[in-house]
Amino acid sequence: MRHLLRVSLSATLILCGCSGGQIPVSERVTARLGTPASPRSEAPPIDARALLARARVDFQSLAEVADNPANPMTEEKIALGRKLYFDTRLSKNHDVSCESCHHLAEWGVDGEPTSLGHRGQRGDRNAPTVYNAGFHLAQFWDGRAADLEEQAKGPLLNPLEMALPDEQAATAVIASIPGYVEEFQQVFPDEGVTYENIARAIAAFERKLSTRAPFDDFLEGNTDALSEDQQRGLAVFYEAGCVTCHTGMGVGGHSYQKLGVRKPFVAHDQGRFVITGNDADRHVFKVPSLRNVARTGPYLHDGSVATLPDMVALMAEYQTTKARLSADETRWLLAFLDALTGPLPADYIRAPALPESGPRTPAPDPT
Repeated sequence: MRHLLRVSLSATLILCGCSGGQIPVSERVTARLGTPASPRSEAPPIDARALLARARVDFQSLAEVADNPANPMTEEKIALGRKLYFDTRLSKNHDVSCESCHHLAEWGVDGEPTSLGHRGQRGDRNAPTVYNAGFHLAQFWDGRAADLEEQAKGPLLNPLEMALPDEQAATAVIASIPGYVEEFQQVFPDEGVTYENIARAIAAFERKLSTRAPFDDFLEGNTDALSEDQQRGLAVFYEAGCVTCHTGMGVGGHSYQKLGVRKPFVAHDQGRFVITGNDADRHVFKVPSLRNVARTGPYLHDGSVATLPDMVALMAEYQTTKARLSADETRWLLAFLDALTGPLPADYIRAPALPESGPRTPAPDPT
């Protein structure tokens, strides 16, 4: 599951990046946070109503559910998906689940540069947050999965992640657990346990992982929902051109962008080119959502940037015409990004009781 996506400040702020070779932070970020303002410069006046009117053109408040008509949601399907999300028996050695890399109590990430999978192996990309991912135009950094239903199939068979050998192995595990068989027959009466239905159930659960934030209240007309500094940060977001890519309900996640718009960004990962074979897609990645970005570090495709201020400075340099932010601009922008943090749905994400294994449930396999 750790393929879902992360954050960006692209042409704008492509926070997180893509994938590819390690890029030492010391070579990328050398305290490019602007000249400290001491004492702080006088803050510019803010017309909250005018800023709200402008924001409503480019953003939409977050919905509670990312519906997919092809996968109708029911409480029973969601409950089944929640169990599968937490169940390590869907991994070869019974020690990795979706939750292992996307900790729901920690804004859907594991805080690692790259996540640990089967036999302690690490992937080559930072695991993005699962929260609000259902609103994105596609899944994975390179957009290779059209939706959450397709995405959910990938990690189970990835040898670096959950490492099941094939789809039949996944369905055999579930079919060996009597409690699951009963639930699948209830939720999917015509088909029962299939690989597609495993993915549909997990995706149904994930489609309600939304985190409304103060910015949503602002968009809905409450100008007091953002502090003056947060409103100034939104103004900087516009001035720096972040809104070129980070728009819509997700404040990103709705388009693709090249990493290195203002000047070349050295990365070995070829991005969408690997998927499309189109030269124009070299180093092009899905623009991540900035929702909860203040809680979902480390940043960049390989997790090599530890802090959000460093990530903001780096992306301002490589992705925006502004190139460099002053200390005040950085402070205001970080304040705005914090206004994209929403409270977690504690009851919804609570770990469920799982059905007991049956006599034919495969044993853990560490090989």
